[in-house]
Amino acid sequence: MRSPHQWLGLLALTFAAPLAAEDEPAPASTNAIVVTAQRSGAPMWTIETPQGIVILVGEMRNVPKSTPWQPERLQEATAEASRVILGVQPKISPGDILRLIFKGGQFTKLPGKTVASDYLNAEQLARLAALEEQYDKDFARKSFLMTSFDFLTRRLRFNKDTADDAGDVVKKAASRAKVPTSRAGALRGKDMLDSLAEADPKDHIPCLEASMTAVEIGPELVEKRGADWRAFRIPEVMNNPLEIALSKCWPWADPDVGSELRTIWVEQITDATTADGVTLAVVPLRVLAEEGGVLDLLEEQGLPIGGPVWRK
Repeated sequence: MRSPHQWLGLLALTFAAPLAAEDEPAPASTNAIVVTAQRSGAPMWTIETPQGIVILVGEMRNVPKSTPWQPERLQEATAEASRVILGVQPKISPGDILRLIFKGGQFTKLPGKTVASDYLNAEQLARLAALEEQYDKDFARKSFLMTSFDFLTRRLRFNKDTADDAGDVVKKAASRAKVPTSRAGALRGKDMLDSLAEADPKDHIPCLEASMTAVEIGPELVEKRGADWRAFRIPEVMNNPLEIALSKCWPWADPDVGSELRTIWVEQITDATTADGVTLAVVPLRVLAEEGGVLDLLEEQGLPIGGPVWRK
């Protein structure tokens, strides 16, 4: 069984992407960088400005190894970029880890002596009971969030047998090529843990329902999510039951976290449009392509966005 601090690392899986660097490539070099990046097979969007271009790589965490993309092309493009923007990550201190260890039961179990039947309706209980029987597990006292992550990670195994994510690829390539790099920002671990500790069990029921839907459908969702990402079928990725489940679970479902992430990225990308040369930013696809997400907000600003259709 995973320890509370292992779960914390797992819950942070969805956070990672790149951020800023500088130089002035000639227009021909700029075009070549864009073409090379696009040949990697990762979905991306471009914003052309009088000063240069911003490339937004739509990162999907935990890409299956079976997904046929070419990260070496993204490495080549990164090495020629003017700046790289890496993604927002939780800022977790040793004190945050200790709090999680000592208060682990507060995060992993339902409060007091309550059980799942105290919160779920008859249909939800029946679905949970069927999954308990299928996996020979008792989820009655387990927090709905932990039950959800059990379904997604131990049953669907969406985070197993995965290749390097786009953020990892760009980070390593930028480091080797000494491309100036920065992070879009940081979220305080204490604030995130506080929001988790203060949440009512009912707040996690949408996460549980979505996770049950995903695990009831089965592992084929994992392969389809990767294939749709590679084929630039962005609406299909966003409507994949696995992606929906991840978006409905903490920390993504926390309204403050989601709002802060969108604000951070819109500000960073808007600033990048005033910079010379090529800015390569790796942004979580969920933050980019969700309804009211970063691409929608940038479009509302009148910025010329080129790339795959991200919504129907």
